[in-house]
Amino acid sequence: MMQSVFLLQASPGGGTFQFILLGGMVLVFWLFMIRPQAKKAKAAKQFQENMQKGDKIVTIAGIHGTVNKVNEDGTIMVETSPGSYLKIEKSAISIEWTQNINKAAVAAK
Repeated sequence: MMQSVFLLQASPGGGTFQFILLGGMVLVFWLFMIRPQAKKAKAAKQFQENMQKGDKIVTIAGIHGTVNKVNEDGTIMVETSPGSYLKIEKSAISIEWTQNINKAAVAAK
């Protein structure tokens, strides 16, 4: 009885192809995951810095209100109803919900 033995040999250019494939995967990951997240974080920071008195906002908890005062310590005073104020971190403001509520207000006018 005869047995066959197969020897596997790596092709000379196999390592280069794997390196290029790995580089391509990293590039795709960066384009679709890291880059959009960095853009979103930059927009959030700019939104928080440009907040002013009188802006209508929505928090991530769903609280609607109007900015009454922007404090130097990274917080804002929000008027939720006449005479009722909450001190909230700027980072707790939902950018998406705030933009949607302001678009709806402009469309209603």
